[in-house]
Amino acid sequence: MNVRVVLAHPDPRSFNFAIAQTALRTLQQLGHQVVFHDLYAEGFNPLFGSEEIPSEAQVDPTLQRYCKDLVSADGVVVVHPNWWGQPPAILKGWVDRVIREEIAYRFVEGDGGEGVPVGLLKAKKAVVFNTSNTAPEREQRVFGDPLETTWKNCIFDLCGVKEFRRRMFTVVITSTDAQRRVWLQEVAEIIEQEFPRHTEQ
Repeated sequence: MNVRVVLAHPDPRSFNFAIAQTALRTLQQLGHQVVFHDLYAEGFNPLFGSEEIPSEAQVDPTLQRYCKDLVSADGVVVVHPNWWGQPPAILKGWVDRVIREEIAYRFVEGDGGEGVPVGLLKAKKAVVFNTSNTAPEREQRVFGDPLETTWKNCIFDLCGVKEFRRRMFTVVITSTDAQRRVWLQEVAEIIEQEFPRHTEQ
């Protein structure tokens, strides 16, 4: 299975980085082919210019590579912190620029201008790992957990990825090393559950 792991956190010492490395290592141990994108380390440009808006636009070779990586993926893993109830700007830019019309989705012809989408991605599963410093009860009560809606409904389901799982680790800022080790073990277990060991046919 080809799996894409996308990380959006500026600090390689962060718990997000540890999550991504755990997911990457576990996928490799399970025999999957993995492409890892650390968006900050790669200097991904999140700015979505007007010249890229048309679905038939000729995008630059770097962006083409990101698009091809996404299109060829059988599964996607995304890792990022919860900043203001949203992904970091660099990851929002990745969504804007890479999850493109005619790459990840298209609109039904003759839909009366309603924008009825058809998902084009071949990926069957998506897993999102988030970190937060808000307790889960308050996240639900006060904010309504907007990341769940964004990733599950607005992005992956729209693009045809129907199997979705998300895990939020919180409260990170007060967590102990022991707690983080438990969380990383859970990351490995979730990856193994969602992307079982590759076996030759």
